[in-house]
Amino acid sequence: MISVRLSEEEYAALRHLCSLTGARSVSDLTRDAVHTVLRGVNREDSLGNNLEEFRAGMKNLERKVEQLEAKITMIKSEGNQ
Repeated sequence: MISVRLSEEEYAALRHLCSLTGARSVSDLTRDAVHTVLRGVNREDSLGNNLEEFRAGMKNLERKVEQLEAKITMIKSEGNQ
């Protein structure tokens, strides 16, 4: 089990993304994202040898979530005008 702290806005953006992608829950969406990162890790090497790659992948994932949050916020603000 992994716990992650999110702001209310980040969590709302992820819930909205779930509805857009058809994910059943934020957990399912996150699990799929982590699997995507892990598939990029060379299977022949242990995760310990690729820790820096894993961290970079997680940072990339974090940036993508932030970008999605910003886009969702922008779309919401455009809809309220």
